[in-house]
Amino acid sequence: MNITVIGRGRIGGGLARLWRSAGHQVTALGREGGDASEDEVVVVAVPGQAIGDALTRVKGLNGQVTIDATNIYVPRTSAYPSLAHEIKAVIGGPTAKSFSTNFAALYDDIAGQRVKPSNLYASDPGARQMTERLIADAGYDPVFAGDLDRAARLLEDGSALTRAISGQIGPYFYRYGNPGEF
Repeated sequence: MNITVIGRGRIGGGLARLWRSAGHQVTALGREGGDASEDEVVVVAVPGQAIGDALTRVKGLNGQVTIDATNIYVPRTSAYPSLAHEIKAVIGGPTAKSFSTNFAALYDDIAGQRVKPSNLYASDPGARQMTERLIADAGYDPVFAGDLDRAARLLEDGSALTRAISGQIGPYFYRYGNPGEF
């Protein structure tokens, strides 16, 4: 799969590395921007308040499947119901919200876990299959939280809980599963 990752920080750079290891062709773009016109999937991994600036520097954003891996750390100023919806308004393709409740600091430890850690995501139907594949190729077990319109904002707001827990125990993995799976 050909992937453009917008953002080369801990999240974007870490996901790009994991996906390259899984055999994907990944282009990671930084502040200078670039061209995404040849890629099937666009992953946005910038701070929530930098979405507009980051996307204006990238050419070729035209309806690709998009995964929003952003987080919000400042008060919301957006006119959109979620950061994922803001991104979808620019790129125009089916969109998912994922990787916002996992810790990039632990990417190197995923493979060593006894049980695959979970990754919560929300998705438009047209982005779900590719998103699940990329979650699995990064080493996580995908856990569908619901449709993008219903669950993207829940995941964004839920990242505050993720941060609160990590303030007590440090970065952590989580696992959702049915009884008897562990």
